[in-house]
Amino acid sequence: MNQYMLTVHGVEGQPMPPADVIQKMYADVEAFNQTVRDKGAWVFAGGLHPISSATVVRMKDGEAMITDGPFSEAKEHVGGFWVIKAEDLDAAIAWAKKASAACQSPVEVRPFQDPAA
Repeated sequence: MNQYMLTVHGVEGQPMPPADVIQKMYADVEAFNQTVRDKGAWVFAGGLHPISSATVVRMKDGEAMITDGPFSEAKEHVGGFWVIKAEDLDAAIAWAKKASAACQSPVEVRPFQDPAA
């Protein structure tokens, strides 16, 4: 079975939804998580703190340069992710549709490289 990363994308600075909408999203995501576990597709998942909490490490001439803030200057950033097992891309996309509905955000699907490659 192949592994896929489903990444949740959000726009930094976008207004937060009302508390009742956020609570429904949390409940819907947890229900989605339980379904993924129950179907044996769960590997792991996690939500990320805001992009303002990021630290970037760059190696230059053998020295580590450490800076605060995001790596890229973009408005859209990854806010969370799932790593799942799926038979193929179509099955992973089917999971991503459910994930997107649960978290009310776009979800990108990317396969992991074959470890033997």
